[in-house]
Amino acid sequence: MNRDEARAIQPRHQQERVMDSGFFWVTRIFAFAIAGILVWIAIQMAKDALPAMQAFGLNFFTSSSWNPVRDEYGVWPMIYGTLVSSALGLLFAVPLGVGTAIFLSENFLPKSVQTVLVFMVELLAAIPSVVYGLWGIFVLIPFLRPIGLFLHKTLGFLPIFSTSPVGPGMLPAGIILTIMILPIITAISRDSLASLPPDLRQASLGLGATRWETIIRVLIPAAFSGIVGGIMLGLGRAMGETMAVTMIIGNSNDLKFSLLAPGNTIASLLANQFAEASGLQISALMYAGLVLFLLTLVVNIGAELIVRKVKKF
Repeated sequence: MNRDEARAIQPRHQQERVMDSGFFWVTRIFAFAIAGILVWIAIQMAKDALPAMQAFGLNFFTSSSWNPVRDEYGVWPMIYGTLVSSALGLLFAVPLGVGTAIFLSENFLPKSVQTVLVFMVELLAAIPSVVYGLWGIFVLIPFLRPIGLFLHKTLGFLPIFSTSPVGPGMLPAGIILTIMILPIITAISRDSLASLPPDLRQASLGLGATRWETIIRVLIPAAFSGIVGGIMLGLGRAMGETMAVTMIIGNSNDLKFSLLAPGNTIASLLANQFAEASGLQISALMYAGLVLFLLTLVVNIGAELIVRKVKKF
């Protein structure tokens, strides 16, 4: 046995063991601290929402009336607006984001051009939401008005296009959310694809698969958990986005299924009314915030179950 082998089998120094154990416990404390903060937030919101929970119960989820004068509150139109606007954002952002991630992670372009495009996509995340809202008011809404009129005239028999566009509405809000969550989905999906072992691509190509067969059947399934993680982060951003959506969704508490009609979201409701709220209205707003918290939690749990189910195959 030479000197290097003898040094390799020597027991670790006590100081190294203490540092490893300390690092383990510090990271564990941080992990439990994050979970504790979430529980603390939920408990505090539930405590403040308790008067509204006692007054309205489960009818709060199904009622469409929000009348502070009569202390009548129901959050169903806001739940609908939150889910529909977020779903519209994902509907447009997922194919665009994943497609852009594939385009930027493969060697379709020279490295210099690819770097510039990556920077430009990530720059979208740095734009303040109020700027998106102003752009939506002065550019997006006028641009979508003739499109909305065409959809109403040709497909008005469908409930989602049954009303004439008045300007602000669910469709502009969904497109704004698309732009806002696009850099999140693109960046995380690109990192997931770029971090895959090169052997996967080489083995697939070596077995006779084409480039696109390799991307669709090998690379995307291998990076699926990371892509889903990016999509869920984008969905969380969409469900909680406040300022930009508030400026262009119309802030109407009436339930309308048309995408061309004004709507509202829970985040917009909180932003518009919390500053001037008092009495039972504050409790109702906290109840609505708790609903948004639970919706986000359910969505993330569902995403985790999907990822675990896919990993089994």
